[in-house]
Amino acid sequence: MRAALLPILLAATASNASAQTKPDISLDTLKTVTQTLSSDAYEGRAPATPAEDKTVAYLIERFKAAGLKPANNGSWVQDVPLVEILATDVSPMTIAGGKAPVTLAYRQDMVIATYRVVPKIEVKDSPVVFVGYGINAPERGWNDYAGVDVKGKTVVILINDPDWQMPGKDGLFEGRAMTYYGRWTYKYEEAARQGAAAAIIVHDTEPAAYGWGVVQSSWTGPQLELDEKGDHLNESAAIGWVQLAKAQEIFAGAGKDFTALAAAAKQKGFKAVPLGVTASVSFANTIRRQASKNVIGILPGTTAPDDVVMYSAHWDHLGRCDAVNGDDICNGALDNASGTAALIALAEAHQKAGAAKRSLVFLAVTAEESGLLGSKYYAEHPVFPLARTVGGVNMDGVNIIGRTKDFVVVGAGKSELEDMIVPHVKAQGRVLVNEPTPERGYYFRSDHFSFAKLGVPMFYGESGEDLVEGGTAAGHAAAEDYVTNRYHKPQDEYADSWKWDGAIEDLTLFYGLGRELADGDRWPNWYKTAEFRAIRDASRAKLK
Repeated sequence: MRAALLPILLAATASNASAQTKPDISLDTLKTVTQTLSSDAYEGRAPATPAEDKTVAYLIERFKAAGLKPANNGSWVQDVPLVEILATDVSPMTIAGGKAPVTLAYRQDMVIATYRVVPKIEVKDSPVVFVGYGINAPERGWNDYAGVDVKGKTVVILINDPDWQMPGKDGLFEGRAMTYYGRWTYKYEEAARQGAAAAIIVHDTEPAAYGWGVVQSSWTGPQLELDEKGDHLNESAAIGWVQLAKAQEIFAGAGKDFTALAAAAKQKGFKAVPLGVTASVSFANTIRRQASKNVIGILPGTTAPDDVVMYSAHWDHLGRCDAVNGDDICNGALDNASGTAALIALAEAHQKAGAAKRSLVFLAVTAEESGLLGSKYYAEHPVFPLARTVGGVNMDGVNIIGRTKDFVVVGAGKSELEDMIVPHVKAQGRVLVNEPTPERGYYFRSDHFSFAKLGVPMFYGESGEDLVEGGTAAGHAAAEDYVTNRYHKPQDEYADSWKWDGAIEDLTLFYGLGRELADGDRWPNWYKTAEFRAIRDASRAKLK
C-alpha cells in the first residue's frame, strides 16, 4: 500500500463484520508450544538432525489436538529433499599480488561455503574484481557487470542497494527500502549467472541489518540446500562474506581506496574495477543427503473446499551453533518457535469457530534459515494448486514486548491484502505506519516470499514500535536489543517475562483476515505495479 493512501484508508469505515470477530486464541498454547520447541531438548531444531524428528512429531501431535486433518493425501508431512554440506579443513583465504599478502582467517575474518555438491572446493589464484553492488537490472538501466568478464574470477560485492542511505522511497532502487537486488541471495545468484568462481560480500552492519556474529553463526557448520539434479554445479564454487576491515585492507594492498570506490558504486554507470590481486581458498565438503519435512494440516472447507487459504510459519532454527558464554544451542525461541506456536493457536481458533466455506491450510515449513528452502519446495511442488490458493498470512516471530498503538505491513505497496487488513487494524484502534527499518529487507527474508515469486499473495505484518506502555523509544530500544543481542544467537531463549498481549492482538488481525478470505469469494491480487502481478494473472487465467 502506498504510504500516501494510509490516512485515507484508515479513515474508511470498518464495516466488515469479520473485522470485529474476537477469536479464541489460547495464551496457554502460545506459551507452551514456544517454550517446548525452544527448550534445549529440541537442540535448536536444525533440519535433517534427530531434533527434527522430535519437532515434527510434536507438531503433528499439536495439529491433531487442534482438530486439523492431515493435508497431503492422508499424510501430515511433505518430504523436502535436502543435501547437507559441511565445510571442513577450511584454509585461510589468501590475497596475493598486492603491496603485501593479506590472510583472512576462517570465522574471524571471513566465512566461506558452497552450493556445489562436490567433495572438494579449490579456488586458486583467481583474479579479484570489485563489482560494486553486483546488480544487473536492465529494467532500471543498471548493470555492475557491464564491460567486464568475471568468468573464473572472484567478485567482491557490497551488501544492500546503491541508494540504501537515501530517505524515503524515491531512489532508483526505492531508496531506504531494500529491493531484492540488495539481498545476499540475489548477489550470489547473479554472480553465478556471470560465471564467477567465487563471490564474496563485504559485511557492514548497518546495510546488512545484522552484525558479524549473525553471519558467523549462520554460515559455519552444516549448510543445507535443496537436493536437485545437477548438484548445483551451475553455482559459483565458493560464496561467502568478509569483514569490512579486511576488505579495506585488501583494497589498500591493491593500491585502491575502498571508501572512494564504494561511493562510486552508488552512482549509475559505475564500472567494475579489477583489483590486480588474486584470491585463493580451499576446503573439503562432507556431504549427506536426507529428506526434511514440511508439516501440513487442513480444516476442510464446506462449499468451496478446493479453494485454499494458507497460514505459514517455519519450524526450524540453527541447531548447534558457535558457542557464546559456553552455550552452543541456538534455541530460536522468538525465531521461530513463537511463530509456530501462533500457527497452532490460529488453527485451534479457526476450528472452534467451525468450518469456513474455503479450506484453511496450516503449513509449518522446514529450512527457512537455510534460504527459505521448505517454502520454496512447497511452492514449486504444491500440495494444493497455487492457482487455487487464495492467499494467506505468514508469521515469523510474534510480538512479545507488549501491545502497540501501531501496525506495520512489511514490504508495503504490493498486494490487495494490504487493503483488506485496514478495517481489522482500525477495529483495534490502531494505525498503520510505514516500516521503521525498510533497509533491512524483511519482505525478502521469510517464507511468504517463496509464494510471492510464484504469484500467491501472502500477507506479512507485525506490531510497530509505538508501545502502549513506553512509547516509540521503548519499542525501538527493544527491537534493536533483540537484533543486536539475541537474533541468531544462543540468547534467543524463552523467558517468563515475555508479554503476550501484543501477540494476541496481532493474531486477532491475522485470524480476521484469514477468516474473511475463507468465508468470502474474493481473490485478492497484486497491485498493477507489483512485480508478481503478471505471474498471478497467468496462473488464474488457466482456471477460467
